[in-house]
Amino acid sequence: QVQLVESGGGLVQPGGSLRLSCEATGVTLDNYAIGWFRQVPGKGREGVSFISSSDGSTVCADSMKGRFTISRDNAKNTVYLEMNSLKPEDTGVYYCAARAWTTVQTMCINPVGYWGQGTQVIVSS
Repeated sequence: QVQLVESGGGLVQPGGSLRLSCEATGVTLDNYAIGWFRQVPGKGREGVSFISSSDGSTVCADSMKGRFTISRDNAKNTVYLEMNSLKPEDTGVYYCAARAWTTVQTMCINPVGYWGQGTQVIVSS
């Protein structure tokens, strides 16, 4: 059974940083695109960043580029999202998502597949 377990969310002040983790169990990620999308109040679902062995990594939106970095530890079957210079508009529930045999660009647009339970990120002073 595939499970994605997120951690690392919380409350942070504007300009601060957080690192989210997503541990995958029940699957090896060799053929998977995996990463993050978020549900933002009033904006719906938004792709954040994805990574795969076949086509590298991408940050989905220009507003996140230069601030968000995705990485993976294959030995731990874990993906990380480093978020810096956080803004109030980054507030939302961040979900880990994974799908086999797809591209990171496709996942940015439509992150179907396995999802984690989500972790709340609140950026507020």
